[in-house]
Amino acid sequence: MEPHQREKYSRQILFNGIGEAGQDALLRSSAVVAGCGALGTVVANLLVRAGVGRIRVIDRDFVEASNLQRQTLFEEADARDALPKAVAAERRLRAINSSVQIEGVVADITPKNAAELLSGFSAVLDGTDNFETRLLLNDAAISLGLPWIYAAAVGSYGLTMTIRPGESACLACLLEAGNSNGSNGSGTGIAAAEATCDTAGVLNAAVGAIASIEAAEAIKLLAGKPEALNNRLISCDVWAGKFQSIGIARNPECRACVHRDFRYLAGEAQPHITLCGRDSVQIHERHRRLDLAELGRRLTSASAAEVRNNDFLLRFRVAPYELTVFADGRAIIKGTKDPAIARSLYARYVGA
Repeated sequence: MEPHQREKYSRQILFNGIGEAGQDALLRSSAVVAGCGALGTVVANLLVRAGVGRIRVIDRDFVEASNLQRQTLFEEADARDALPKAVAAERRLRAINSSVQIEGVVADITPKNAAELLSGFSAVLDGTDNFETRLLLNDAAISLGLPWIYAAAVGSYGLTMTIRPGESACLACLLEAGNSNGSNGSGTGIAAAEATCDTAGVLNAAVGAIASIEAAEAIKLLAGKPEALNNRLISCDVWAGKFQSIGIARNPECRACVHRDFRYLAGEAQPHITLCGRDSVQIHERHRRLDLAELGRRLTSASAAEVRNNDFLLRFRVAPYELTVFADGRAIIKGTKDPAIARSLYARYVGA
């Protein structure tokens, strides 16, 4: 470690959990931040300041004014210029710590590019906004043998879990087996899946709390301190002042971490998307039933306009797009020919 590095990270080195050896390990480590929204900006900021040697930030979206309340790397000028989030984040992170190698990648993480985008890094951190992409990250990380950290936040609530392939439960263990300690049984995962920041809102304090825990777990991994990992699903509600830590056992029949059935990575589990007429995209969501009346109530109180529904479909506008959603989960998004935009709108306003 160079003298200037020892000075820069002196307060972190003084912490017994890290020390000089841990700081050396951080300087040699690398991480991918998948998604640079609320969680991703906080996590990337903390890891860059902690001295993680190389960071790749991946995001498909651009900065909007509504992001600034919670996405801490961005400024009003970024929103006025509609800068891609990955570009704006790279610029800001370089100014924070010029000794860290930072790469912003403007991309949509898909089954075709996931392995390439994640390969060669020490860990993956979740900053995404939908479970389709998270389960894709889970498949890709397990197939590559990479530890990754799942995190989500909506309203005043957030949760996070560190996943180590072959050693801990994975996200498929949590979400796909009806695990009463973490997802379908207790509602822990389902609540996050049904509500989104665009329909339920989100407190920046909730984002900051859960992203800080996520970053702390990443620092333990990257500093070579696996014995300090929580190995539990951690949730918190900053408005109610409630914190919970739940042990999640590996599912002995997990399709991902046991049977290595990587259906999201293979593209088999994602909703089928087709171009549908002129300037529109259709999403054929699978095995899903929507409560259109409840979805309509959430959208009416959010930023959607002209919300109308009957027993068969719900239609609303998010300028310049119009979305028609059917009870079986299918949707038609008018105003774009880009499947990535269609997926993003579906995840933001319907949930994934």
